[in-house]
Amino acid sequence: MKVLLHPTYFPSIANFVAMMKAERYVFEINDNYQKQTYRNRTTIYGANGRLDLNVPVHYTQKNRQLYKDVTISNIDNWQDLHLKSLESAYSASPFFEFYIDDLKPLFEIEATHIMDFNLKCLEAIFECMQVPFDYETTQVFEKEPINTQDARPLANSRKEIAQHFESYAQVFDEKHGFIQNLSILDLLFNEGPNSITYLESQKLKL
Repeated sequence: MKVLLHPTYFPSIANFVAMMKAERYVFEINDNYQKQTYRNRTTIYGANGRLDLNVPVHYTQKNRQLYKDVTISNIDNWQDLHLKSLESAYSASPFFEFYIDDLKPLFEIEATHIMDFNLKCLEAIFECMQVPFDYETTQVFEKEPINTQDARPLANSRKEIAQHFESYAQVFDEKHGFIQNLSILDLLFNEGPNSITYLESQKLKL
């Protein structure tokens, strides 16, 4: 079945489970931007547990903005901060050194629009997993898409859908236990080439 998703920042494992199980996946590019979602946020496993990495954006609720038109605020060096956070969280993981050189350019390029940047991040992850990044985009916004699994709610961080995926080894799991449904980066750095097999074997709640 075709699945419809928002292109989010280093998406959650749930998003990737949806994509790996879909016959085709489509990214919503005609929606209005919403604050406090995973459009500009990802969650990793830091030394103290869950750690949110936020991309600062220029956005006002006075005038509705399309997601694809929202620009990134580069006043603060957030890219450097995010890279250092990843190094601190995952330098001891089994596959960090294997993948980080492919991901570093994302934190060195000039990022201007959050949606475009998210798609670049997705492309890089698919390259790391050695899976073709073949996607479609919406032509118009549809509140209730036909013949499509609507996975857009996975981008909602305020009413997040609880997932129950199988556990895998995480860097700080002896301190805080297994943490569900983090960024795809957590799975990739810990499971490496086994990530695809893991994603294909999980059951998704929507």
